Amino acid sequence: MSKRGIVQSEEAARMAISGSAPKTQYSIPQVIIGSATGTMIEWYDFFIFGSLTTVLASKFYPPGNEVFQLIAYLATFAVGFLVRPFGALFFGRIGDLTGRRIAFIITLTIMGFSTAAIGMLPTFKTAGWFSPIMLIFIRILQGLALGGEYGGAAVYVAEHVPDNKRGFYTSFIQITATLGLFISLGVIVITQQSMNKASFEDWGWRLPFLLSLILVGISLAIRIRMKESPIFQQLKSSGMNSTKPLTDALTQWPNLKRILISLLGATMGQGVVWYTGQFYALFYLQTILKVPARDANILVGIALLCAMPFYTVFGSLSDRMGRKKLMMASLLAAAICYIPIYHGMVSAAGNGIVSVSSVVDKVTSAPKLTPMTLDAATGSAVPAKAATAANKPLLIFLIWLQVLFGCGIYGPIAAYLVEAFPAKVRYSSVSLPYHIGNGVFGGMLPLIGLYVCASTGNIYAGLYYPIAVASLCFICGVFWLKETHNTLIWEEAPQK
Repeated sequence: MSKRGIVQSEEAARMAISGSAPKTQYSIPQVIIGSATGTMIEWYDFFIFGSLTTVLASKFYPPGNEVFQLIAYLATFAVGFLVRPFGALFFGRIGDLTGRRIAFIITLTIMGFSTAAIGMLPTFKTAGWFSPIMLIFIRILQGLALGGEYGGAAVYVAEHVPDNKRGFYTSFIQITATLGLFISLGVIVITQQSMNKASFEDWGWRLPFLLSLILVGISLAIRIRMKESPIFQQLKSSGMNSTKPLTDALTQWPNLKRILISLLGATMGQGVVWYTGQFYALFYLQTILKVPARDANILVGIALLCAMPFYTVFGSLSDRMGRKKLMMASLLAAAICYIPIYHGMVSAAGNGIVSVSSVVDKVTSAPKLTPMTLDAATGSAVPAKAATAANKPLLIFLIWLQVLFGCGIYGPIAAYLVEAFPAKVRYSSVSLPYHIGNGVFGGMLPLIGLYVCASTGNIYAGLYYPIAVASLCFICGVFWLKETHNTLIWEEAPQK
């Protein structure tokens, strides 16, 4: 980009912001905080469900088979991911038709009250099958809400900031996902430590869900005061916004082609890399390596906290180096390094796990999984003990390394997606490939990974899925993905 182009785009940004809110001068930090606060809370709401897997699986599904409970709960967790593309379409249409701001006020409200409802939901012991059915319904609402949230926040920030710093500023939205997971883990750990184990498993697990009401109230107060995106406001006032955003986004081949390339060459790989480093690592610690749940939450939480600054590092680098190079390098590094990293995690756990034993339950047909080690005296496989003497610093480093791969692709991807699509269908177009990539490819990862491990007995088999998806995405991205960091989206806004 020429110096003149940068100066013009920055000047356009300043003019648009001041023109959209003559009585309230927004600074870029205010725009980011207003968008990121709500997005972080929605991720908190979404992740609190996954972070409490080992506790809640027995609360909402029939007793008698712990692995069946776990798989059923993970399947319910996955439902929230599978419906996210539908939320992207529904709220994306609202965002492109009526405005970015109103769409993500609605999504925040739905997510907050849905999460609080889980905290008040009766367990299977009390309400029978009504309990898991209502849980699935709530997960659908959560998935729809999150499907509309991310695209709105990313687009809203991107349409306020200068073209030459879009990667840096939008990377703060990317931090909210990790921050939401970190806060969810922190709230769980604090709640667990404030009461005994029996009390937490009896009623204390409800508190993190109910806390959502307070957080959502604070965030709504911030968002209601926000103004509309200046680019969208100018498009709408000049009559240049789309009256049929879904039709324009999905039936016009040039835009549909961009959606498919963004999915196959960026977001599906980003989805599996990000979820491997955060959710699969957590499930693996607890379920395969038998690290106590509280310790596993703390280990992952520390790794996330140490990695969070790197979202902005990679976002800023992408403004200078380009989005594509960083995203492709991260995909390749993840695909190559996962197997060695997880060998290191097994060694660091210190309880000698070599395989998992799986027996099919005669009633539920679900595999019953037991981590196995070799008996020192006989050499035969025996059930492994809990990892009470694990090398925690090494485990934190290995999890941090996985999260760093996610930072490398997740940091720049919001800027790439915004730049890849025209403003009049941007909300719909950004949201769809992002939530298919994350919701379908990424969201199914814990369920697929653990089920493959249980079915094969191979404790590394669950990694074949993210390695395959990341590799395919790398190949598609190298050949089809276009570099976008020189795109001047402010040129789309009609000048007053």
